[in-house]
This record gives sequence, C-alpha cells and structure tokens, in this order.
Amino acid sequence: MTRAAVLAGVGGYVPPRVVTNEELSRRLDTSDAWIRTRTGIAARHVVDPGTSTGDLAVEAGGRALKNAGADGADLVIVATTTPDRPCPATAPAVAARLGLTGVPAYDVAAVCSGFVYALQAGAAAVTAGFAERVLVVGAESFSTILDPADRTTSVIFGDGAGAVLLRAGERTEPGAVLDVHLGSDGSMADLITVRGGGAEERSRGGVPRPEDRYFRMDGKSVFFAAVRRMAESSRTALARTGWEVADVDRLVGHQANTRIIHAVAEQLGLPPERAVLNIERVGNTSAASIPLALADGLADGTLTAGDRVLLTAFGGGATWGSATLVWPDLPIG
Repeated sequence: MTRAAVLAGVGGYVPPRVVTNEELSRRLDTSDAWIRTRTGIAARHVVDPGTSTGDLAVEAGGRALKNAGADGADLVIVATTTPDRPCPATAPAVAARLGLTGVPAYDVAAVCSGFVYALQAGAAAVTAGFAERVLVVGAESFSTILDPADRTTSVIFGDGAGAVLLRAGERTEPGAVLDVHLGSDGSMADLITVRGGGAEERSRGGVPRPEDRYFRMDGKSVFFAAVRRMAESSRTALARTGWEVADVDRLVGHQANTRIIHAVAEQLGLPPERAVLNIERVGNTSAASIPLALADGLADGTLTAGDRVLLTAFGGGATWGSATLVWPDLPIG
C-alpha cells in the first residue's frame, strides 16, 4: 500500500456582483465582440466594497469541507496574489473563521499557478504523514489590483475562490493525486507583475509611482510562454504518471484565455472538447481558476467519476505546473 493524498471534496464561490462585457464597454474602448473573440469571456464576478479575499476563501473552503462531509482539517493552505494584508498571511484568519484555530496555515504566492503549487504542498504534507486532511484554497480579489483604465487587464480578470479537501488514502483510490510537476523561471518576472508595494519599491525611497500599484501583463509574451510551459509540464506529469495523452479524459487548464487552453490542447494532441471551461462566465480568477473549474465541472456533470484528469497552469514568476488524478465519486450540491 502506498500512502497518497486523495481529493475528498471540492467547493467554489464567486461574489454576487456580475460585470458584463457590455458594462465594461461603456467605460473602456472595447466591445463585447472584441472581448469574446480574444478571450472567450462574457462576464466576470467582482467583490463589493468591504469584501476581501479571505471572505471568498472562507466561503469556498466551507463548501469543500461540506462536500467532503468533513468537520475539519489539519492544515490550511491559501494560494493567492491578493492577500487581505501584506502581513500577516491570509490563511491563518481563514482557518480560524472555519473553526480551525490552532492548525498550521500559510499562503502560497505563485499567481495563476498558485493552486497547483498549493496542491503539491498539501499532497506532500499528507504523503509525509504531517497531516491527515489538508484544505487547499485558491482565492483572489483581482479586481482590487487592476487599473480600471487598462482594457487589456480589466476585461480579463475576475474574483472568486475554489477549494479542495485532501485526505490520507491509497494511491490506487480514485481521487489520489498521482503526480505534480512544477517549474519556474525568474528571468520572466516582469511579464506578469505588480511592481509596487513591496521591499523593492520601498528600499528605493522617493515617491511611489501610481501606476506601480496596478497589475501589469505582457499579454503576447505570456500567451506563447503559457502554451509552451503548460504543454511541457503536462507531458512531464503524464509521463511520470504512466499515462499517454490519449488516456486523458478531461483537461482542466488555468482559465486564462480560451485560446490558450485550446492551444495547449492542440499542442498535446487532445480534442478541444475535452477541456473543461468556465471562463466565459467567471473570467480569469488566477489562483482560484482551477478549483473553481473543478467545482463547476462537478456541478454540471462535465467531470464524472473515473475520468482521468490533467490539471495545468502558468502564472507570474514565471511559474507553471501540472497534476494528474482520477476523478472520484463526489456528491453534487
């Protein structure tokens, strides 16, 4: 018997406020057709004033625990680029609000790859015997770091959270995390960044530049890097799992852009219809996107028990990662 981390529950949450392409078109030089053609996005959810990333994480985490029929966890990991505060981490407060005061809790910062990074950390904690149950959350209030005048980012990103509960089990069980592959290249840090607010800016002194408060992305360069790295990472994870590409029933890619997901599928030789997509209604939710897609895939029947699932993501850092598992039989609702 080989001890493994087994996916036991999923949960997702998006804030109630919906911002449509039409609404954005009234204040930006864009249109519904332009946004849909380039991104596949029709709408996104954004937080109301006073709602934080931690609020979203608590909602999604609670739903994952309920879906698993669990009353707690031994470790909480929150992947986010938009923590409630620069200090302390968001995860301890999330844990406390879920009634898990006293358990270890920490944040992971890998932008859009954050959930895969956190999944690896959670799975490693289980396989090492450090924890029996780990709550892994991806949560973002990305609207809080977007330049409202920048149509290249404002049309893409949305807010939300997704979570999974991992439990100790056997590698032969459905839901077992079979492999996780991760990578990074710090020379690409400026492709996806918020320049201000950290030690780099503060150590320079002087007056901070207002534009450095906002998220910036070199979209064209990111597109090519994301497709390349996600495809490479996917092949590595599949090979280490012992799967061929044809064995994959569902591709759950980071919901960055429909064209990116389809390009990754093409690079791998997967039919595009095997990709799980929810980007049209939620946009790019960064670290929340994969667990949100898992929750939606369970709810709408796209993911069914026995499906061989490949997860893959690319994010700032640059970071990337992929994971494999067989989808378990989870309750819906």
